[in-house]
Amino acid sequence: MVRPYTMKGQKRKKRGDKYYPEEEVKEEEANTDNRVGVQEGYMATAKRAMVAKDDEKKAEEGEEEVEVPELEGIPIAPSDQNTKKPGVIFILEKACLEVAKVGKTYQILNSDDHANFLRRNNKNPADYRPDIAHQALLAILDSTITKAGRLKALYVKTEKGVLFEVKPHVRIPRTPKRFTGLILQLLQKLSISAVGKREKLLRVIKNPVTQYLPVNSRKIGFSYSSQKLVKIRNYVDTFDNDVDLVFVVGAMAHGKVETDYTDDFIAISGYPLSAACCISNICHALADKWDIV
Repeated sequence: MVRPYTMKGQKRKKRGDKYYPEEEVKEEEANTDNRVGVQEGYMATAKRAMVAKDDEKKAEEGEEEVEVPELEGIPIAPSDQNTKKPGVIFILEKACLEVAKVGKTYQILNSDDHANFLRRNNKNPADYRPDIAHQALLAILDSTITKAGRLKALYVKTEKGVLFEVKPHVRIPRTPKRFTGLILQLLQKLSISAVGKREKLLRVIKNPVTQYLPVNSRKIGFSYSSQKLVKIRNYVDTFDNDVDLVFVVGAMAHGKVETDYTDDFIAISGYPLSAACCISNICHALADKWDIV
């Protein structure tokens, strides 16, 4: 008989007999990864042991000191603080520095970022201006009288009545965002320490502010609405050099500073001035009076 015709081809084999090279490659790679992982684990453990041994050795030899955790600080600006000459004290009243919980975080309210939030709570966004206090602080701390060590003290009182002290040699952040973050931290922790030191550069203090003022000081308030219009340069010349001057300036967008501890209430321009501009005029007049260049 003739053998039936069949097409040539590979014979079908069972699954267990077939060779799959890709599975072997994958298995080999997995074994390699395991070996590498184990080796790295041994190396990391050995490294930690060496570091711990070095730390113990340094501790025994007294080369390493224990670090004490402290609050996040801010830098100190250089100034001449050893002078015994008469100086000036600034008080910023009604500063718009209010803390509120917006969403899930606490923030210093401002008219730009929280306008919708303020309207929902029936508040006027124009009244929330932390930038005014920021500019006023920069005008004081950047002045030549502060560099010369004539700024004796600086106090800020918020619209809610919170009083805090700012040291004359502190360096305030230049940007509004960092400034509001610093004030938020101050109002939550009640103090801000210097970098690497225990000195408190900003701290919340008890009211009233008059208990911190010198006995022989002259306290002057400023407002555009005052009927007493003077030239600030001639006005400061009327005081003797043994008298400390206390200037009270409003740090709000609108309104009038009404205090019961001021001895005089003046206006230094026929035009409404910002707090920073008013402070700049005062600092320039005092620099001329004390011959500070």
